[in-house]
Amino acid sequence: MLSSDKIDRINVLARKKKDGTMTPEEASEQVALRAEYMEAFRKEFRSQLDSIKFVEDEEGYQH
Repeated sequence: MLSSDKIDRINVLARKKKDGTMTPEEASEQVALRAEYMEAFRKEFRSQLDSIKFVEDEEGYQH
């Protein structure tokens, strides 16, 4: 996953955007950080989905 420093920076930038004090440079930084975060999230989520194993009980139902 993303480092805690980068996640903290994303949160700081989100607060600045909400307050209306964000500069254009910070806006582009926020876009890049969010893209990096989403890429890491999707990768981790995909690995979790890939590790799921399906099993059947005695009646043949899958759980």
